Order: sequence, then structure tokens, then C-alpha cells
Amino acid sequence: MNTLRTIGIFILAGLAEIGGVYLIWQWIRGNKSAYLGLFGLVALFVYALLQTLQTITFGRAFAAYGGIFIALATLWGWWVDGQTPDRWDWIGVCVCLFGVAIILWAPRA
Repeated sequence: MNTLRTIGIFILAGLAEIGGVYLIWQWIRGNKSAYLGLFGLVALFVYALLQTLQTITFGRAFAAYGGIFIALATLWGWWVDGQTPDRWDWIGVCVCLFGVAIILWAPRA
């Protein structure tokens, strides 16, 4: 159960972070409403709050989150921006997720 909670928090945090930055990107680079920037800032604040819900140590949580972020950013780019990942993108995502698994579940002395 703790594993599902950890992964769930990572996914929610990743969506909040990527979504928040995407909204700010749209405001500044896409010449959209400043309200998008404001909503982006709120999403980034939610991201920060979500990360504090992790039960693992700060450093380990952020190291593992990095791999989850890479996977989510690849999917976001594909689904939202229409940039189809190539095989090297997918290989990189798999390497990152393998690293996440080592960080989270390797036996500790």
C-alpha cells in the first residue's frame, strides 16, 4: 500500500509541476492570458505541497521523482504537444524508471 501511495504522489506531483510550467509557458511564450500564469503558479504550489506528503527522505524522494518526471514529461509532450517519442526517448524513460526502482526499493543495509 505504501508503494502505491508513493507512486501516486509522484504522479500527481509530476502532473501539477508539468501542468503548472506548461500554463506559465503558454502565458509567456504563447501570448495567452496572464491568468494562465497565475493558475500555473497555483499548480506549482500544489506540486510543492504534494511532495511534502512523501514518507521517504527528502533526497531520496527528489532523486526518484526525477525519473518519474522524465517519464511524465515524455508522455505530456506526446499527448499534449503532439511530439511522438522515438525509440531513444522510450529507452531513456525505461532507464530512468529502472533508476527510480533502484532508489526506492533496493535493499538497504
